[in-house]
Amino acid sequence: MPPILELIKNTLKEGKIRKNGINSVQYVVESIQELQVIVNHFDNYPLVTEKGSDYLIFRQCFEIIKQREHLTGAQRGLLNLIGLKSSLNWGLSDSLKEAFPNVAFVSRPEFQFNGIPDRRFAAGNRFYKWWWFFPFKY
Repeated sequence: MPPILELIKNTLKEGKIRKNGINSVQYVVESIQELQVIVNHFDNYPLVTEKGSDYLIFRQCFEIIKQREHLTGAQRGLLNLIGLKSSLNWGLSDSLKEAFPNVAFVSRPEFQFNGIPDRRFAAGNRFYKWWWFFPFKY
């Protein structure tokens, strides 16, 4: 297993590391309780690139799901999730646009770089341009 994933798993004390194909592994959390640990981490150590805006949207989605609002008969929570999805990555697929033509699109929060708050921040995956902080415990 890659040492960085082991360090993340050991630091957060949640999740699993799984082989994903021949040359890939994943760090995975599988429950709302485990995901809450990840959310708490990024609340305490915010992302400092434009992905911080994605996190804020993800955080709203997480709260809707945690409160089970997406399961209500009125579908308000589900429509809120779809609206939030509209501002992430590639937006909504054609099939979602067709299935939910009246969904209210959500504006993406504006990112403002305020510097790197801690010299121990580590560069994340350059493809995604994430920065995160893990106070690793050896």
